[in-house]
Amino acid sequence: MISVSNVSMRYGAKVLFDEVSTGFSPGKRYGLTGPNGAGKSTFMKLLTGELDPQKGNVVRPKKLGVLSQDQFAFDAFNVIDTVIMGNKRLWAALEERNHLYDKAEMTDEDGMRLGELEGVVGEEDGYSAESDAAILLQGLDIADELHTRKMGELQGGQKVRVLLAQALFGNPPALLLDEPTNHLDLDSIHWLQEFLNRYQGILIVISHDRHFLNSVCTHIADIDYQTIITYTGSYDDMVIAKTQIRSQIESQNAQREKKISQLNEFIARFAAGTRSSQVQSRKKEVERLQVNDLARSNIARPFIKFEQKRPSGKYLLEVEGLTKSYEDDVTAVEPFTAGVMRGDKIGIIGRNGAGKTTLLNALLANSPTVPLSELRDTSGYTGDFVTGGKVVWGHEASVGYFAQDHKASIQKGMTVFEWLFQYDPASSNEEIRGLLGQMLFQKDDALKSTNVLSGGEAARLLFCKLMLQKPNVLIFDEPTNHLDLESINALNIALQKYQGTVLLVTHDHDLIDEVATRIWHVENHEVEDFKGTYEEYQAQVVA
Repeated sequence: MISVSNVSMRYGAKVLFDEVSTGFSPGKRYGLTGPNGAGKSTFMKLLTGELDPQKGNVVRPKKLGVLSQDQFAFDAFNVIDTVIMGNKRLWAALEERNHLYDKAEMTDEDGMRLGELEGVVGEEDGYSAESDAAILLQGLDIADELHTRKMGELQGGQKVRVLLAQALFGNPPALLLDEPTNHLDLDSIHWLQEFLNRYQGILIVISHDRHFLNSVCTHIADIDYQTIITYTGSYDDMVIAKTQIRSQIESQNAQREKKISQLNEFIARFAAGTRSSQVQSRKKEVERLQVNDLARSNIARPFIKFEQKRPSGKYLLEVEGLTKSYEDDVTAVEPFTAGVMRGDKIGIIGRNGAGKTTLLNALLANSPTVPLSELRDTSGYTGDFVTGGKVVWGHEASVGYFAQDHKASIQKGMTVFEWLFQYDPASSNEEIRGLLGQMLFQKDDALKSTNVLSGGEAARLLFCKLMLQKPNVLIFDEPTNHLDLESINALNIALQKYQGTVLLVTHDHDLIDEVATRIWHVENHEVEDFKGTYEEYQAQVVA
């Protein structure tokens, strides 16, 4: 059991939560939700003990599985050891045991201590630790040959998966995971869902992936209104219940306001007359019926609407024998041929490192509206993006591009308003500020420097740019990485309603499932073109 009693946290005038008391029970899986800035990560740090509450206390098990957010903390250790470190008691015993064995001569006390340490190793399943760690790593797509490598040699996405294995290692009675699906591909996310659904302890997870929360969680602990309310069921169940509760309170308040208005009208009409006793009774009733003030929600929902200045031609894109390889004869894309029609919405899926961004770069290399300077792969390569074959864009094609490294495409040293205004100088100040307001840049936020934008703010600013430009083709490379659930849901709805053509790389299950009408699966440098939805594609794979 993890229990929180009368906990309060505030930063200056901002109250995150006030006098919160709640509990988390074994066998239940909790999603910790709330908009960006509501205090999810702060609350998670209170649960892990990384932060102390300003008021109140937290009771937790001695052994916790916690997802480390510092990707560089274990660079000097090999992968297997990093995973085993997730069981701190076992790792400390192994370290001390190895130190004693390294001694040239051991005393009787050393021998006694070795016996105690071997007992700890046995209790913590230390004799199967390496094989148990390897199984976790294999499930998270960390190849066997990487298990003995130093963490510093791994790519960022690989490090995240190793740190996830570290949190899961040793069957801790409670797992606390902050954004575990970040940088994971769909296959790894599905594996993690299955693993967590079998987990018998307390699970508390922060995620901006709606499908993941719906698939894993039995309860939702929602941070809003400066408190935490726990709902039974999935994320979607919570949204329905929360909406119904608020609507019910608003309806009750409306009825009370109507009744109060009628009573006040009677009081004003007869206050100076002979019906003073009736007036007094109605005044008391007005006091009794005073409307409860509704606490203000922290949730802010952006409004995204993608439009086209003009539609493209019917045949949008022709790809014939497209190949990409690097100077050292490493193949990135095998010959690929496809035709894209106006209105196609293509979901591009595949393991991390499979070549999805490389494929997009090859398609965009001669696009009519995206400069080469905006193209780069994950290693920073900006050379020739096409080795062979041809890519031909159709009549009137106008492409809007959201890069995976999207912050790099926003010029520094400008205000948010100045950066957006340059893409349509004919726009009025009201139009620019209106777009910024839709994407939650309020008032003075328009004067904010582009140097200090968070990942989520940068993403929302790029959506403003795409809404301003109104292209007829939208290409997104992992747009949800820094978005909260409200922004992801707004993007999902906007792409479903968009009348143009979409190419979308994402690891968000619901986004690919609800938007894509066609799937390109990138694997082993080859691109499989499936003309159907993601659900239909999955059914074919299972069959």
